[in-house]
Parts: sequence; structure tokens; C-alpha cells
Amino acid sequence: MKVVALNGSPRANGNTMAGLEVMKEILEKEGIETEIIQLGGHTFAGCRACNGCFKMKNGKCVTDDGMNEVIQKVFEADGLIIGSPSYFSNVTTEVKAFIDRCGYVAMANGNPLKRKVGASVVPARRAGSNFVYSAINFFYGINEMTIASSSYWNMSLALKRGDLLKDEEGVATLETLADNMVFLIKQTAKA
Repeated sequence: MKVVALNGSPRANGNTMAGLEVMKEILEKEGIETEIIQLGGHTFAGCRACNGCFKMKNGKCVTDDGMNEVIQKVFEADGLIIGSPSYFSNVTTEVKAFIDRCGYVAMANGNPLKRKVGASVVPARRAGSNFVYSAINFFYGINEMTIASSSYWNMSLALKRGDLLKDEEGVATLETLADNMVFLIKQTAKA
């Protein structure tokens, strides 16, 4: 069993990474291999709606900028965590590029995301996190994924590096989210 976690923050060691690491610790303790991939800070093109992925049907986007490697790892995993800070009340551009391109490639190739487990990690300075949370979960929903939930929305208040770990309720929410993700992945593996 494997989970791929995407850090959509350009700050590679910031609060989004801290949240992903909280999740990774619990997932790995439960025997689920977890790989964190740094998306933020890379230059990924957005989807051009060229339909090349529908013509090729090889599980890849026609744009070769490193995104295909990420998409392939996600297709092979049992679960996906997308982490993104709130950038003007939405996901970062790198996460948006992933959502659009991965979604298109999945639709073009028989939906390899179907019934995988998805979770979101959303740190924000103050506001906008609901929209980021929604954007990620809309991606999971349209791809027929099972969305892991927690005791509260998967967000935390964090500005300076390390602030996420000071948000006790935010950390507890992520720990519960990781526990629920473990349960869902193990249930899916039994099916």
C-alpha cells in the first residue's frame, strides 16, 4: 500500500510540508509507504485542453515538463494527499496545473483514480482555506475517489514557518485525517 503526497507550496520546508509530515508519520507507522513529492516551485504548464491525452491514450500528457512522472506515481498509488496553502483563496498554480492535467489524463485513460483515497492538507495565514479545501475535494469527487475526512476541515492557521505545528487543533485534525485515511485504504485493499 502506498500514498503519494504532493507539496504544492513553493516553500519546500514550510507549513504545508509540516502538515504532510504529520500525516506521513501516522501512515508509515500503519505500514503505508508514503512518498512526498515537491510540486511547488516547479514550472508546470497548465492544461491546454489540446486533447492529446485522448489521442495518445498512454497515461501521459503531451506536455513533457516533469508532470507525467508525478501523474504516473499518483496512478500507481492507493491514496493521494494534496497539500496547498491558500494563495488568494485558491490552490497554488502548481497544484492547479496538476489537478487539470492529471484529471484530463485520467479521463482519457479509463479513470485510474477511481476508488483511490484522497485527502487534503490546507494551511492558511487567516482565510481562504475553505476554497482551497473545496478545489482539492472537487478534483477527488469528479474522479470518483473516496474522500478521507476528519473531525474538522483539514486546515490550520499558519503564517511563519513552523506555525502549523503550534496549531494544536490543526495538528489533531491532521492526525485524525491520517487515521481515517489508513482505515479507508485498508478497507479498499480488502475489496
